Amino acid sequence: MELSALTGNERLKEQLSQRESGRGLSHAYIISGPAGSGRHTLARLLAAGMLCTSRGERPCGKCGPCIKVSRGLHPDLSVITGPGEGKPIAVDQVRALRSDAYVRPNEGERKIYLLEEADQMNPSAQNAMLKLLEEGPPYAAFLLMARNAGGLLQTVRSRCEELTLTPAGQPEEAASDRERQAVVEKLASALERAGELELFEAVMSLEGKRAELSVLLDALESELGARAARGGDRRRLLRATELVNRLREAARLNVSAGQLAGWLCAGMFEPLELAIV
Repeated sequence: MELSALTGNERLKEQLSQRESGRGLSHAYIISGPAGSGRHTLARLLAAGMLCTSRGERPCGKCGPCIKVSRGLHPDLSVITGPGEGKPIAVDQVRALRSDAYVRPNEGERKIYLLEEADQMNPSAQNAMLKLLEEGPPYAAFLLMARNAGGLLQTVRSRCEELTLTPAGQPEEAASDRERQAVVEKLASALERAGELELFEAVMSLEGKRAELSVLLDALESELGARAARGGDRRRLLRATELVNRLREAARLNVSAGQLAGWLCAGMFEPLELAIV
């Protein structure tokens, strides 16, 4: 992808380019980061990339769809904001968005919705959005803008790819640390509260992170212990901690995210002594 308009965030840009040239862009992204990190720049680049008609690298910035996106005029790109200044997107707006999503695109192959301050939506609005993320038409794409991805329900996060940005000038290591912590929190929340399918999907977010598995599992064990100390679901958290501790050895082997997902789901939802042998 041509993402040079986004300052810094080199690792994230490389990952997106690899995904776009491989399996293609996702149907749903959470784009998070503080003010000045480039959230809206990245959202516009992703939207342009999905609508670009160039046969070369996308977005080309020169074709009709790219120009329309840059000017905010493309009929297949909708920006959703709250009903008033300082107000979050309401559940009625999400329901209207859901109806609109089933109307086919006007010009392009995709229909894209950019949701401002998605992390401020209340649970009812987020649950309405969840249904659309799960059952929406294949041509629809959703860009959820957030200062803090942790403000979104775990069920919503599990159905989106998360893109965490850092402002230009900050070390890439800081962005990596934040990204790693976001993954750890997502996994800990799934182990503490999610059902088997949601846990499996959360663990599958480790795909492509094989080199970091040991570090991630160490951080996950610490996070689970901290949640137990704060009064979380101690039964599930202690069981999860025991499983993660036992999986460390497996992480040193050549295992996939799918294998880890299967082991964790078996351990959390079957008798512990039968889960890992």
